[in-house]
Amino acid sequence: MSADADRRWLSISLALITAYMAVEFFIGLAVNSLALISDAAHMLSDAASIVLALVAMRLAARPARGGYTYGLKRAEILSAQANGLTLLLLSVWLAYEAVERLIEPPEVGGAPVLITALAGVAVNIVAAWCMSKANRSSLNVEGAFQHIITDLYAFIATAVAGAVVLVTGFVRADAVASLIVVALMVRSGVSLVRASGRIFLEAAPEGVDPDAVGDRMAKRDTVVEVHDLHVWEITSGEVVLSAHVLVEPGGSCHTVREDVHTLLREEFGITHATLQVDHAPGYVKGVGSWEDDQGDQQKHCEQAHGEVYHRGRSLNGPARGRPHGHDHGRPAAQGHGHGHDHHGHEHDHGGSSAPSPSGA
Repeated sequence: MSADADRRWLSISLALITAYMAVEFFIGLAVNSLALISDAAHMLSDAASIVLALVAMRLAARPARGGYTYGLKRAEILSAQANGLTLLLLSVWLAYEAVERLIEPPEVGGAPVLITALAGVAVNIVAAWCMSKANRSSLNVEGAFQHIITDLYAFIATAVAGAVVLVTGFVRADAVASLIVVALMVRSGVSLVRASGRIFLEAAPEGVDPDAVGDRMAKRDTVVEVHDLHVWEITSGEVVLSAHVLVEPGGSCHTVREDVHTLLREEFGITHATLQVDHAPGYVKGVGSWEDDQGDQQKHCEQAHGEVYHRGRSLNGPARGRPHGHDHGRPAAQGHGHGHDHHGHEHDHGGSSAPSPSGA
């Protein structure tokens, strides 16, 4: 699905939502129905979420330049987080109004509420169908879609409330329907804020276990150690990985790099990886460190951090290293050279696999 097609489907949904929102709001005022007014308020947030999504899509499509080395791709995540926060803020106001109406219920016209809500169900089904045609793997589009789905459920609850008021005269059903809408808004809002927050905090994507990735990398031929492993998302579906890989002095850094790139692509679906590949000199200790001929501990990384993964060790056993200079007691092949190969995107950027000075 192209970005232009996504924008077209979102624009159709926006037109439907905006037109019906105005109709519903004035009917809600006329018949004194908080359920209809709350639905209209939610439709306003729907419209705002789609506008944000459209703007964010245009920003994200701009090429990377200047200080924005990733471009503006995270504008989509900002949009998703704004959608989630909007849902949560609206839910607070609607919950307050609903509780007031439970205590002192006003007169509500059941028939207008029922008819308007049923029409709203039809409009939201069409809008949701249009949104489903867009790329929902984007958290930005998914945020707008969740607004529409929540509104659809809200209209169903409002229609039931209108029928109850019409048949039984129980006017508090209108406020009860509003509270159901509130619960749905909170659920969707929390989900969006949590998902966007994970991306902003650069947590590993859902479904990607960094420990499993590190252990698989460390088990490749001639790999001695993997550390400084980071996995995060630039935006929805764009997973990035970086790591420092130490190779036996007799091994080929270039071959290991290609092998690890293939592993990441085929087993974990990670195609954007930047690897620093070096020969492991001497006796590897802790996070990227070793001892020289005089037994003095040297640091391979000035500020190395995180888990350390060694070849031939299990995921949950004593095999996995501990951060910041702890001795894991596994000797590497002897030698002191550290030829290196820095590489990313699976295209060579000029790294080399130079042999170590010791001739390994």
